[in-house]
Amino acid sequence: MSYLEEREDAAAKFGTEPFYASLGRAFVAMCALIPFLFLVEALDIAIGRGQLDVAGGIIPHRVDGLDGVVFSPFLHASWDHLYGNAVPLILVGTFVLAAGTKRFIWSTLLIMLVSGLGVWLIGDPDSVVVGASGVVFGYLGLLFARGFVERSWWNLGVAAFIGLLYWYQLYNVLPTDQPISWQGHLLGLIGGVIAAILFRRKRPRPVPGRYDPTTTTLTDL
Repeated sequence: MSYLEEREDAAAKFGTEPFYASLGRAFVAMCALIPFLFLVEALDIAIGRGQLDVAGGIIPHRVDGLDGVVFSPFLHASWDHLYGNAVPLILVGTFVLAAGTKRFIWSTLLIMLVSGLGVWLIGDPDSVVVGASGVVFGYLGLLFARGFVERSWWNLGVAAFIGLLYWYQLYNVLPTDQPISWQGHLLGLIGGVIAAILFRRKRPRPVPGRYDPTTTTLTDL
């Protein structure tokens, strides 16, 4: 096991000093991302409301709207839209990032790909889809699935707690007449579950000849 893997393994153990240190670093990093999103929104207003959204948003079924798979999570339709995504993005993003930078990057890319391509394929062709909510739902799905895949009760607890805080938004994964991309939310959630499975933490193999209480079976004589 490499030094980086050993450090991430130590940080994954709830209640330890490396765990809280990793959580703190992740929180600072996610907080640093939010001003960038606000800067993008301010730039959109300065250029002309909606111009960046149309240029970088997902336009379903149109080839010129396919680049939105990459750019749309950084764009928002309004300040209220951005405010609504900023806090949950910090919360779920912190716990996903705390589990390891490499896994965070790959999981985020997969969630963006699944959510974005899904919206492009099945979304309303008369719409322009922007916003980080697909990524937010993806992180939530990742934390929940990771709790089962890696048998991590604190991941399950975090996902349940955030789900309770934002339970009213969980309905947004279902079809609605509101101008909300439920497809992006649902597919982001699915993308997060897939990421939890593909990028799960590998348990270290026991060294031959070394006693491992987690794998040793005691037999009564």
